[in-house]
Amino acid sequence: MKGETSWISHCFDDMSKEVGGLDSFSELIDEGNKETTAVSVDLILPDDLLERILAFLPVASIFRAGSVCRRWHEIVSSKRFLWNFSNVLSQKPWYFMFTSSDEPVGYAYDPILRKWYGIELPCIQTPNWFIASSCGLVCFMDNDSRSELHVCNPVTKHCKKLEDPPGPKFPDYSALSISVNRTSHNYTVSVVKSKQVPGNFFQWDLSIHIYDSETRMWATSLTEVLTGWRGGDESVICDGILYFLIYSTGGGTPENRHGLVTYSLSGRSSPLLRSFIPVPGPLSCGRLMNLKEKLVVVGGMGKQDWPDIIKGIGIWVLEGRNWNEVARMPHKYFQGFGELDDVFASSGADDLIYIQSYGAPALLVFDMNQKLWKWAQKCPVSKKFPLQLFTGFCFEPRLEFAP
Repeated sequence: MKGETSWISHCFDDMSKEVGGLDSFSELIDEGNKETTAVSVDLILPDDLLERILAFLPVASIFRAGSVCRRWHEIVSSKRFLWNFSNVLSQKPWYFMFTSSDEPVGYAYDPILRKWYGIELPCIQTPNWFIASSCGLVCFMDNDSRSELHVCNPVTKHCKKLEDPPGPKFPDYSALSISVNRTSHNYTVSVVKSKQVPGNFFQWDLSIHIYDSETRMWATSLTEVLTGWRGGDESVICDGILYFLIYSTGGGTPENRHGLVTYSLSGRSSPLLRSFIPVPGPLSCGRLMNLKEKLVVVGGMGKQDWPDIIKGIGIWVLEGRNWNEVARMPHKYFQGFGELDDVFASSGADDLIYIQSYGAPALLVFDMNQKLWKWAQKCPVSKKFPLQLFTGFCFEPRLEFAP
């Protein structure tokens, strides 16, 4: 009995070490294989207790746990375990960084363990596809026809191809967003298409197309001609409201080059410009994101005389129709992001915002709760040639969501 107790204690010790690293779980499996003559943990722990213990493992370790034995595999694959796992441990959003300009390969960063994991993304073919995420699901849309869409869970690798959306193929600009209902697990995908009216640079056809996973159907909820404005490639859904940036086609002052439009997915209001909200200006390369159903904008603050040159990066939250500035990136961090327009990617979820320079694999993390800036652990890749570019996106590592 003494040998049995020490082996069980060893298992629990290694499970507790798992919070600090993945290697310890491999050691647990190795030790378990060595001790096959001892009483198996299966004979000592009932299913419900074993489920509760395994539910405290980091998400990256669940699949390793499933390879220990058939019983563990059945436990971590069960719906009851997935529910317990989603409610026991708080999973912070990860950031997937593309490390190749040609292939959709890269690493995902776990901010809890401060580790990078090499994972393969299903569905996507190139890093320049449009990408949007919500809860545990990620939506990919091709960058050519803007008609090939996939929704997947990057952790479980479950993937579904959607029907082609209506509206014009090969639009000049497109904005993709997805919103997942955490209770029903149904999701909504939005594609905002913008195409120039032939022969008229100041007028643009804009259309909004909505996919409902419950009905598995697309609907064109709005078509409108904008004069002096065009759509772009930034959109997000927050609390049933679709937000997307529009851009002036008639010149104007730096403060009026960008604007935000709101569109209720339930009310279907129009015309769009009635909901126009000026952005914190002069704003350059604005990135929209949903943090706990609040609209957050991360953007470069352009210089008054040179709006395409950014002097800093700021973070704002929309309160009603007004912007509340949350933070500005300290200069010691901003130095790594250059001065030209469109030099960084940014996305976030929960309380974390990730900001990444296109020109380097460095990743900066901002905690909205603690108002704290921090560099992520160094990515396992380095820049190999001067023109090598990096980009990425944020997603929540969830097991219970499936497309």
